[in-house]
This record gives sequence, C-alpha cells and structure tokens, in this order.
Amino acid sequence: MLVTMKEILDRANEGNYAVPAPVVQTELNARTAIKCAEEMNSPVILLVPLIFDYDVDLFGRYLKALAEASKVPVAVNHDHGSDFESAVACIRAGFSSIMVDRSELPFEENAAQVKELVKVAHAAGVSVEAELGHVGNASNYEADRDAALTEPELAKRFIEETGIDCLAVAIGTAHGAYDKGQIPYLDYDRLEEIKKVTGNFPLVLHGGSGTGDEGLKKAARMGINKVNIGCELFASAIEAIENADTSGSGAYGFANIIEEGYGSRLKHFITILGSEGMAWKADNTVRRKKVEITENTIL
Repeated sequence: MLVTMKEILDRANEGNYAVPAPVVQTELNARTAIKCAEEMNSPVILLVPLIFDYDVDLFGRYLKALAEASKVPVAVNHDHGSDFESAVACIRAGFSSIMVDRSELPFEENAAQVKELVKVAHAAGVSVEAELGHVGNASNYEADRDAALTEPELAKRFIEETGIDCLAVAIGTAHGAYDKGQIPYLDYDRLEEIKKVTGNFPLVLHGGSGTGDEGLKKAARMGINKVNIGCELFASAIEAIENADTSGSGAYGFANIIEEGYGSRLKHFITILGSEGMAWKADNTVRRKKVEITENTIL
C-alpha cells in the first residue's frame, strides 16, 4: 500500500526503530525492494535520486502502482531535490514524499526555501524531508566529516520554522563509498541532544552504506528513524554477478542474480534497523488532496 513517509516514520519514531530507504535506479530494484519488505513484513521507503536519467512521470507512476499493489506500507520519496520544478514533477507523478535539500545554503535561506515547498507538498498530501548541516562525500571523508555537523538548537528552530515532517541530520556519515577499511565515526552525543532538543522528532541518516552494523543499530536505538542506503546494495548486486556462472544459458539469469545480490543485502539492513515485522494494514491509498500546482503556487 502506498503511504507517505510521515506515516512510516511517525510509527518508527514511536517504536524506536529505523526503516531502510533503498535507492532504486530501475524497476527491478523497486520490485526487489518491495519483495524483500513483504517477505520480512517491513515498511520500506523507495528512494529516487534524480541524478539518474529518469522519465520522472513514467517512473513515478510505475513506482506508485507497485506501492499500491504491495502488502506492506511503501513510500515513494524524491531524494535530494534541488529545485521547485523537480519537486512539482515528482508530486504530479505520484510520489508520496519529497526531500527538499537546500543544506548548502545559509540557515535563513535554507529554511525559507524549504518552508515554501512544504506549503506546496502538504497541500497535495505529500510529506517533506529536509537537511540541516551537510552530509559530505565519503571520498573526502576526513575533510568533510566535521565541516557542517547539525547543531541541536538550530535543528529545533529549523523544524519549527519550516513545518517539515522529518529532518536529515549530519552526525558523521557521508554519501558514497568510503576508502577500503574505513568506518565513519558517528557523534552519538550530538544525535542524542538533537533528539532531545527537537522533542523526539523523526530523524534521518544519509550515507548508511559503510557505516557498519553496530553503528547503524546504535543510531536506530538513539533516534534515527530512516536510513538511506545505496552503495552497499549495488555493490552486493555486482558481487553476485561476478560470482555467478553466467556462461552459456546462465546469462539468462542476469536479472535474478541482481535481485539476489541487492535483495540479500537489503534484508540484512531490515534486520539490523529493527523494522522486520513492523508493517501494518491500512487503506490501500494515500489520502492525497486534489490541487493544481503551478509555478505560482508558492508565490
């Protein structure tokens, strides 16, 4: 069933667990993610970064149809949206959630721009994630790690000023793949303070790949409710292909091999984050408002 990210994360916040948000680049990734969630009776958030060359309308409607047909709660989320046009395109295509990322801007500009898109999204029944502080790149981890960690008091103010539904925080993770053998060190004291100061608000961790099982378990126990995962899933799929016998007619199993590699790793994340068995039954539709969104909507 298609639900908003807010519905999933409010329950995760209450139950003190986290829900995986796997990056989906193709319909095969999406079907695999939902299949894994159904097998483990877990909610799931399909993560769609528009850095890939998608037909947003076509892919969004396909993901929406998959979610509506699923036996478990599924949110379809636009990740790292950087402009008004892409956010509106995703809302029109049936995404149930969007992320408005203005984290590289000064606080006041970030908050002001996020607030305007919250008005648009909420009018359409779509939930909104934003980022405060900045999660850098794993390839430059030592330099990026401490550059813009989230300040607890500013997090509280940001939530109050924007009306967002969940907040992505910078506590020491990074996007992408870390150097071999490198494990990020998370600022759990900062996480604890953010959770306390914001009144137990739903929090998101970007850069879940490479963080390590114990690190993710602890983060989920301490208040992270959504973990974004990409690199580890795709690396697992590639490894499965490399290890498979694709000689002769074995090549016809290409899609199944990808599914097995991607899916086995996703199931691992579902287990360690604590969302296994946390699916619930509800109406098979997101309660979306019928509104006409134009370029003047936020004026």
